[in-house]
Order: sequence, then C-alpha cells, then structure tokens
Amino acid sequence: QVQLVESGGGLVQAGESLRLTCTASISISSINRMGWYRQAPGKQRELVAQITTSIRSSGSTTYADSVKDRFTISRDNAENAVYLQMNNLEPDDTAVYYCNAVVTVSVPPRVYWGQGTQVTVSL
Repeated sequence: QVQLVESGGGLVQAGESLRLTCTASISISSINRMGWYRQAPGKQRELVAQITTSIRSSGSTTYADSVKDRFTISRDNAENAVYLQMNNLEPDDTAVYYCNAVVTVSVPPRVYWGQGTQVTVSL
C-alpha cells in the first residue's frame, strides 16, 4: 500500500506561481511513475504531468499541451517526493490537483491516489 500526501495548493492571482509537493510513504525508487492530475468542477480528471521515478529510470517527463512551458514536474528520490512547479498560472488552471503513483511490478498494475489539493487562480 502506498500513501500519497499532497501539499502546496492555495489561492493565487493570474500570473503567479505555486509549487505542489507529493510525498510518498515508500521509496519512490520502487514506484514506476508518478504524476499530477487535476479535476475542475463538472469536468473529467485529466493528466497534467508525469515523471518516471523507478531507480533505473531516466526521469522522463510528459506534459499536457495546456501546461507545457509553464509547469515543471521533478522528483527527489532521497526525499520520496515529486514536485509540480506551476508558473504563470491562469484561471483555467483552477482545479483540485491529485498526486498519482503507478506500480507496474504487480499484475495488474497498482494505482494510488492522494487526497487532492485545491488550486484556485483568480483574475
């Protein structure tokens, strides 16, 4: 079982920045990939960014088109944490942001979610 705890959400104005942190209860080196998803009211949950985290991985990243060049996902295996640096925030970025972890060593793969952190961007 993997527990994920997010922090760093809040209320900011358009153009400002926030940094989200997701801390795992186990070494992220034993997790294949972690990511950030978001869900706005009335919309489906969508992938924002993900990064490979296993000990042999290169830390390759994937981003949604809507956040490329504004958001950066990174990892710190020593801290068992994944971060999402969000710059130049826009009102459309308002959502609950969820941390996600996928462990593929098991069949079927196991997927874990954090409780979510609210990000609100005002004009």
